[in-house]
Amino acid sequence: MEHWYYYVLLVVVGIVVGIINTMSGGGSLLTLPVLIFIGLPSNVANGTNRIAIVIQSIFNIAGYQSKKAIDKSWFPIYLSISATIGAIIGAKLAIDIKGELFNKILAVVMVTVVGFMVFRPKQNFSQLADRITGKYLKYSVIAFFFIGIYGGFIQAGTGIFILLLLSSINHLTLIKSNIIKVIVMFIYTLAALFMFGMNLKLDWIAGLTLASGQAVGGWFTSRWSVNKGDGIVKVFLVIMVIGMAIKLWFF
Repeated sequence: MEHWYYYVLLVVVGIVVGIINTMSGGGSLLTLPVLIFIGLPSNVANGTNRIAIVIQSIFNIAGYQSKKAIDKSWFPIYLSISATIGAIIGAKLAIDIKGELFNKILAVVMVTVVGFMVFRPKQNFSQLADRITGKYLKYSVIAFFFIGIYGGFIQAGTGIFILLLLSSINHLTLIKSNIIKVIVMFIYTLAALFMFGMNLKLDWIAGLTLASGQAVGGWFTSRWSVNKGDGIVKVFLVIMVIGMAIKLWFF
């Protein structure tokens, strides 16, 4: 990197993004512009961002595990396999294709989604049975294939979609959804990272520097959020959806 303060910038941004990604998602809308600002081409920035996501996911999982919060079931594995297939397709597209039009479509979708979140009847998912078998498992597997395509393509906001799908389709609490989110994202992002690496679209120095900050933010936030419940996660979720929609449409 050209200037020493780029390292400081990446670490500080990484800590903030580690918190954001753990609580809801959308942190890549901050990291991608920063990586481009320090001089990386957009497709290299897109690939390099995955280095930090993979490492942060490891620390997220370790943080949740330290609180004994991870439920060892096959459900996240099924979703991860589906998302990984989609991510390979999405990453292949991302290497050469720009996504400006898709970002505008995504902004409209996200405004619709946040409206649904705000105005839908309140439900206490902690008092409802988890729906992770039968037809609901099939719905989720199909949905996560398309999430994988988008995640492999640009990543930004994938965590938000995962939280919304798991709470709506499977009636999982946001805390449970967050834990599944980091497991699925870790697995499919590894596949996307491999695709970008095979095409020489990675800057390992920038990626590992950013990852050091995200690991710190992700570790502490994953441990802290387990005891805070769904309320604080939902606040972050709504704020990030609104912020992402504005960013995608206007910038």
